[in-house]
This record gives sequence, structure tokens and C-alpha cells, in this order.
Amino acid sequence: MALPGARARGWAAAAKIAQRRRHAEGARGSSSRAPPSSRAALYVHWPYCEKRCSYCNFNKYIPRGVEEAAMRSCLVTEAQTLLRLSGVRRVESVFFGGGTPSLASPSTVAAVLEAVDQAAHLPADSEVTLEANPTSAPRARLAAFGAAGVNRLSIGLQSLDDTELQLLGRTHSARDALQTLAEARRLFPGRVSVDLMLGLPAQQVGPWLGQLRTLLGCCDDHLSLYQLTLERGTALFTQVQWGTLPAPDPELAAEMYQEGRAMLREAGFRQYEVSNFARNGALSTHNWTYWQCGQYLGIGPGAHGRFVPQGAGGHTREARIQTLEPDNWMKEVMLFGHGTRRRIPLGQLELLEEVLAMGLRTDVGITHQHWQQFEPQLSLWDVFRSSREVKAQLAQGLLLLDHRGLRCSWEGLAVLDSLLLTLLPRLQEAWQQRTPSPVQGG
Repeated sequence: MALPGARARGWAAAAKIAQRRRHAEGARGSSSRAPPSSRAALYVHWPYCEKRCSYCNFNKYIPRGVEEAAMRSCLVTEAQTLLRLSGVRRVESVFFGGGTPSLASPSTVAAVLEAVDQAAHLPADSEVTLEANPTSAPRARLAAFGAAGVNRLSIGLQSLDDTELQLLGRTHSARDALQTLAEARRLFPGRVSVDLMLGLPAQQVGPWLGQLRTLLGCCDDHLSLYQLTLERGTALFTQVQWGTLPAPDPELAAEMYQEGRAMLREAGFRQYEVSNFARNGALSTHNWTYWQCGQYLGIGPGAHGRFVPQGAGGHTREARIQTLEPDNWMKEVMLFGHGTRRRIPLGQLELLEEVLAMGLRTDVGITHQHWQQFEPQLSLWDVFRSSREVKAQLAQGLLLLDHRGLRCSWEGLAVLDSLLLTLLPRLQEAWQQRTPSPVQGG
């Protein structure tokens, strides 16, 4: 652990790096809007945590010590390499996830942002989000991240019940969470998101709604509701499997979700995605890139990305997965400039399936213009207009297909998984039988 003086010097260095970026932005001026093929979001994975939570199966490690200088150098190198391979010239958002990226030094965050800005272009007003846990995010540290270039926080609050937090293996209390939230709002007004989980073992609707009501009294303009998924290999999965804990009740979880989203709507929040709610326009532009099937680069151990490699003149989008284990990933980055373990070319039908499944997660859905960016020949009308099953979903008011495009209703968003059981096979069938209409959009 760094001494206070060394820590302060590191934060000052981070602030200087961020200041150089802002000066460079001013000298360069605002760039013209780059074409979609040269724009992307960037995800940075920090794989380390203080403790493994009982429900989490993410790629994370609990190290005895972290060689942060080596990790920082490799993150910078991989960002430079993938930006070059992708041909991306403009990075529109950056998201530091994990793991617990608030355990990283602000100077690491600043170094990555500076490398991105030098290799491509990171506009000064781009959304730069950092995930933070309450116990690793005191006020001075949050301020240092802000000086390094972070302008949005996502706080893993998860619950306002101390018993539930202990069940989840979290290291903070409800009081810690609320204190961190208050400090974050003072430092990043209008740009703080919080996560709240539902569907925990033995959790009841009334008390959970009480937590949400309390949170609405002190939260900022973005909130995410996530239902617990029992993942094989986690401590919580084992406890439920062995009968130590009761299995979560799916009907109670559905009731929590419905009551919660209604409460949020009444409080002025827009449900712009299945799990995400915002007011005052505070949508996550980074996550919006995912839902719109835009390009994104993933750097760091186990990170995922989707982009079209430009170096070999390719035109096929690839799904890329980086090497999972941090030490092996660093060795590969030092040898090859990146730690990509798998490259999976995406066929046109696979890409359209992603456009459909991801786009329908949002309240905007899929516009005809957006669909035609990926498939100019086969329109949404061609795919779905004649399907008896889709007509039934339209008649039930769960789906809308009109001059704007295809989207879920407010009721339909809550049952999207069941709708996709009809929509995806219909897309696959239409793809096999495609005879596109001469007039796009119907």
C-alpha cells in the first residue's frame, strides 16, 4: 500500500495527465463526426477485487499484491494495439469495469485515457465511467478519479439491507453505501448511477420496495435494477443447491420488478432499457452502444469486444475475447501487443440476431433506418409482417411494428425473453427464404 505522500503525488500526476488531454483537445478543436466504421466505445477490465462476492462469477481475482505499473503498461499497450487494428479514429465513451476498478490508482485511469486520446481521439466531453464499490471509494479518491478524467460513476450499492449485503458477500454496509452515494453526487452531479438487486433468497416484495423508496429519496438520475442470477460455481449457488438457503421465488422477483419499474416511472424515470432507468436525459451512452450493436473494443484480462479489423482490409465484424488470467494476459501483451485469445467472425445472420435481441431491450427498439445499416435488402416488414405469431404479439399490445420500426411496449419489455422465442426463429426463417421487397420500409 502506498504511503499518503506517494498516493498524493500519484493523484497529482493523474491530474496533470488529464490536463494535458484537455489542452490537446483545445488545440485540436472539435473533430468532424467520424463514420460508424471508425467510431467505437472502449471497455477496460480491471480484474482485481478485495473479496469475491457470493453471487459473482465474473473474471476477477483476489491477489496478494498487484503489480500495478505492469498492469498499467499492458492496458496502455493493448489499447494502442487494438485501436490500430480496428482503424478506430474516435472513441466515444470509456467504461472502467471489473473486478473493482476503484481499487486501481487514478494515475492508471489517466494513463489509459491519455493513450486512447493519443492513438485515436477521445473528445473532452466523452462519457468516462468508473465502477466503484463503497468501501474502496472515499471522497478524496473519488475526487482524484475525477481529476484523472472520470466524469461518471456507477456504484455497486446492490442493497440497503445489511443482512442482504452480508448474504451477497459485500464488504460495505447500507450506511457506507448511502454515504458514498452522497459524496459521489456532490462530486459528479447528475452523473451517478446505482445498482439495486432483486430476487434474492427469502427477499420479500414489501421490504424491497421500501429500499427502492429510500433510494429514490437520495439517488441521482440513473438507476439499474438487476435480478439475481444463480451462477454455477458461486457460493450462493452452492448454498441454494444444498438447501442452506431457499431458492429465489421467480414470481416474487417478477412482482418486485413490475412494482419497482412502476414506482420509478411515477418518480419521473424513463425505462430506456430492460434493467436501466434514467431521468433528465442521464442515459448511459456507453451501454447504449452495446444495445445499438455499435463497435466496442475490450481491453484487459477477459474483456470482450466487437469490431471490424481493418489491418488486413477485412469487412467482417469479429467477436473478440481476451485471455482471462491476468499474468498470462500480461505475458501475451508484452509479446504480441495484445492478449486476444479468441477471434470469432460473425456471419450476417448472427449479426442481425444481435441487432434484434439487443435493440429490443431498449424503449426505442429498432428503427427501420437502424436495421438498414446492417441489412439493406431485407426489411423489418419483410421479416415480421406476415408472421402469425408476431401478429398475435402485436394484437396483445406487447410489440409495435409501424413506420418507426419494431419495438416493445412498456408491457412487452417485461416479457422480452418470451417474445424473442418467437422473433428470433422468424428472423432465421426469413433469412433462409429471403426475397426482399423492392421498397424499403414497406
